Amino acid sequence: MFALHQDENSARRAPAIWRTMLNIDRGLVNVVGKLTVTGGVPAELRRKPLLMAANHIGVFDAFVLMAACKRIGINPRFMLAGGILDAPVIGPALRASGHLRVDRKQATTAVGQFAEATEALRTTRDPLIVYPEGRISHDPGLWPERGKTGAARLALAAGVPVIPISQWGAHEAVYWGTETVNGPADLVPLAKSGLSAPMRRPRFQVHFGDPVDLSAVEPERPGAGVRAHAKIMQAITDGLVPLRRDELDKPRFHDPTRPTDTVSPWKRY
Repeated sequence: MFALHQDENSARRAPAIWRTMLNIDRGLVNVVGKLTVTGGVPAELRRKPLLMAANHIGVFDAFVLMAACKRIGINPRFMLAGGILDAPVIGPALRASGHLRVDRKQATTAVGQFAEATEALRTTRDPLIVYPEGRISHDPGLWPERGKTGAARLALAAGVPVIPISQWGAHEAVYWGTETVNGPADLVPLAKSGLSAPMRRPRFQVHFGDPVDLSAVEPERPGAGVRAHAKIMQAITDGLVPLRRDELDKPRFHDPTRPTDTVSPWKRY
């Protein structure tokens, strides 16, 4: 059975600023909606190197993931874009919290960062959360996009287990908005939807699945990352089905700002 109790030793290891942010986040998520968490992390994988891969459905879903992790007693770290870590105020706090940096536009830097992330993942006792899709899904049904193989290659290189996380409902809290913010007008849809969320009380569902079986994937063989990625993404998608059983075609909640110009290759329903 999965252990759902608070791991006190893990809580003490996380930087104080990150524990504070997690506690604030838990209160925020409780105000905005109703959180339901299923599954968990097996006891034998706790306090050991672990990669967690989640689907990306909205700008609020990281907050929901943080609250879900707090509920099952783990203090995760995220792999974050450099722009977020360089942002005023929040950037220094996130850097002090121990999150890992990724700069996708700089190939040379990315190679070094991958090696650093691999070593960090091998040695840390706090799980690392990644979004294999790299962005909020543009699929009309909000099913996972094709995604990138980076998370799978990282897991194979570090030799760590992968827990798939499937989530639903966070997309109802705040609109997608726009790719870039060029002025106050671009923030209006986000502000309106976010401020109305506590009155709508969306239901946030997060499921921690069983570890993905990557035993048949040989890391040294060509295409290993692609095969491992497919297994991870399919596990996320399979875990998503029960969470949105009544919305298998399209989300009931309509976000007029979210692009719908891609098709998920993982949906089989």
